[in-house]
Amino acid sequence: MQELTKMAVSGLASALVLFTFNAASAQSSAALVASALNHPDRPSEEADDDARRMPLEVLSFAGLEAGMDVLEMEAGGGWYTEILSRAVGPDGSVMMQNPPAFESFTGDADNDRAARLSNVTLSTVNFDELEAANGSIDLVTWILGPHELWFFPGDVSLGNPEVTFREIARVLKPGGRFLAIDHEAAADSGPEVGGTLHRIHGGLITEYAEAAGLSLVRTSSIHRNPEDQLTNGVFDPSIQGRTDKFVILFEK
Repeated sequence: MQELTKMAVSGLASALVLFTFNAASAQSSAALVASALNHPDRPSEEADDDARRMPLEVLSFAGLEAGMDVLEMEAGGGWYTEILSRAVGPDGSVMMQNPPAFESFTGDADNDRAARLSNVTLSTVNFDELEAANGSIDLVTWILGPHELWFFPGDVSLGNPEVTFREIARVLKPGGRFLAIDHEAAADSGPEVGGTLHRIHGGLITEYAEAAGLSLVRTSSIHRNPEDQLTNGVFDPSIQGRTDKFVILFEK
């Protein structure tokens, strides 16, 4: 753990070129996340994906702090949940949200994760029906998921886009933040590519967030890949796991 923590803090000098915010807060967040990544109870196989998914950089960019109440939209099986849970600690909480239509994909993984982590609860609702109370959440994360608003598995809607972003704004505390990460789409593409290529243009997500009353705080290029032509589906072997992604942080 000590080695990773040192790496996290020393590496922030270069990271701050991308993240325009208080250096002391960034270092504190990085150390907190590094500790969570090295927690002895973290499933060892999940660490194999750290280099690609970059949780240290992502959650430091979001300014994660101990004691936060986090709503993790589209948590899936809980890969990020494990890290968030350890980082926010016993004084914080994590609500894992997955839409009912995803139960065939997640199986028992989300239930098992929530049962194992004492500060985690599972919420199985659509994106436009968030169960968190008004003004109760410090940080909403939606990682690789906003495009799902235009994806209709079995012709089932996962949530109305406008209502979804209003829901995100509703549950956030004043000053609370919303982290959006997704596979980038071409600027001239319509939202329908969310259901076909499983991509969405970051500018469109910014429009929805700002229309709901959220303000853009900062963006990061940590997940950018200029070699991605933005035209292939994200599961195409030529680009899978290496897509160009936007990383945007908003604030209420």
